Amino acid sequence: MTIDANLAKSLEVLIERDKLDPDQWIDFPAYGFRQYFLWKHTKTGASIALLEYEKGGRIPVKHTHASNQFMYCLEGDYEYTDVGLRLKPGSFYTNPKGNPHGPTIAHERSVLIEIYDGPHYDEKPIFHTDTSIGGFLSKAGK
Repeated sequence: MTIDANLAKSLEVLIERDKLDPDQWIDFPAYGFRQYFLWKHTKTGASIALLEYEKGGRIPVKHTHASNQFMYCLEGDYEYTDVGLRLKPGSFYTNPKGNPHGPTIAHERSVLIEIYDGPHYDEKPIFHTDTSIGGFLSKAGK
């Protein structure tokens, strides 16, 4: 990969969709989705990720987060079924720390940007493995 000399001197980061490393996707095949971290802050647990859901992909349970969650829908139709809230292209969603939400379902292939301003969870949810949860448990959950 060639890096522009000016970018090499900068703290800025550019990630192009067509150049995502296929080995960096985290797959959740039992639930029909995958996740790609665009940015992680190792000290705080904050992150920005792409989520891709196949049609029928889902989060199967109501759960909470250890920080504030933000999502922006790039494509698809993704629903929080307990309240009937649907994210479609151009929709922005926010869920405050500790608020129970879910389950969800993708009514069609859906692509979302997901942002956390801190660690994702206090406890590992059933759809995560020890490997996929990575460093995203709060200190209270470790």
